[in-house]
Amino acid sequence: MALLRYSWVLLLPVLTCVQGDHVLRASTQDLKIQLNQQSSFNLSLTEPLESDSRPAVVTIDVQHPDLLSTNPSNFSIIPGDSKTNWIIYVKGLSAGHLIVSANVTPRNITDFSQAFVRITIEKSDTLYHISAVVGWIYFLAWSVSFYPQIYINYKRKSVVGLNFDYVSLNLVGFLMYALFNCGLYWIPEIEKEYFERYPKGLNPVQINDIFFSLHAVFASIIVIGQCFIHETGNQRVSTTARIIHGIFATFILLSLILSAVKTIQWLDFLYYCSYVKLSVTLIKYVPQAFYNYRRKSTVGWSIGNVFLDFTGGILSMLQMILNAYNYDDWESIFGDPTKFGLGFFSVAFDVFFLIQHYVLYRNRADYAELPGHCQEESEGAYSA
Repeated sequence: MALLRYSWVLLLPVLTCVQGDHVLRASTQDLKIQLNQQSSFNLSLTEPLESDSRPAVVTIDVQHPDLLSTNPSNFSIIPGDSKTNWIIYVKGLSAGHLIVSANVTPRNITDFSQAFVRITIEKSDTLYHISAVVGWIYFLAWSVSFYPQIYINYKRKSVVGLNFDYVSLNLVGFLMYALFNCGLYWIPEIEKEYFERYPKGLNPVQINDIFFSLHAVFASIIVIGQCFIHETGNQRVSTTARIIHGIFATFILLSLILSAVKTIQWLDFLYYCSYVKLSVTLIKYVPQAFYNYRRKSTVGWSIGNVFLDFTGGILSMLQMILNAYNYDDWESIFGDPTKFGLGFFSVAFDVFFLIQHYVLYRNRADYAELPGHCQEESEGAYSA
């Protein structure tokens, strides 16, 4: 009995290796088709089944059958048959997103974890390209939006009018965003955790997200550097902002420790970083708007930055609306309103800044140039 047990231990890796050779995989993981049009993908088996194996039945499982039809809906893998490739034809019935996967019976004959395709059914290819162009325009608008403020600081040799709470919160938010993007995109272990949690998902971070977040951190650091070399008046980071920074730092530090001791996964740590970014986006504009109100002036706060941020926000929401219509996916906006709501929130503040600049305080002088006003108004902005 002991000899039999030891023989099984020796044979198990060999049998596992043999079974591992039979992998059923799809020719593509992502497929885009138009409504009422037909396309196809291939399912291929890396090695034919041995003649002494059991036959296998492959069933094509459609996540939303009302969106897509497949032909064939199933097929058999015959042991000893040299055929290892099958064409699956798909036709879009309604716009939307879905996953088509293959299930093999019996399940232990082959590995079919890679036999799935994420399919997008669109109403119009023209709308798809318009959406892509809109995406690149708002990406450029947001990327360039940092430089009007940098230029106006350099030109005035002063940062009076630029609220330090806003500047510090901006840096923290973009640092968290960059950490999330870089970690999920460049660290294989974290990417592996993501796909283990979402085996049929798609990495949400693209290379343009990496560029934007790192560029945003770089530009924010330049602005902070200007705060050290140019005139600041009596401005400082407020006590309220310091408390907020302390809360964020404590939250991130505890999350980091929990990840290091493997209480939570590193992927969770990155998600917590993204939550800090979302929180910063919700509050960072408030100090600048209130500062403008207390000074009764927008001098020193770049209106070019506001215009570009407004343009990026409007186009970002436009792209979401175009995609929701093209893929009949309104739930992405109304079912999970976080992204759309944040875009709308930012645009609302941009409109408020434009009203402050062009309506409420359009004839106000630069208080930094008026004796006796700089210290009074700067301190007043932080006393509330």
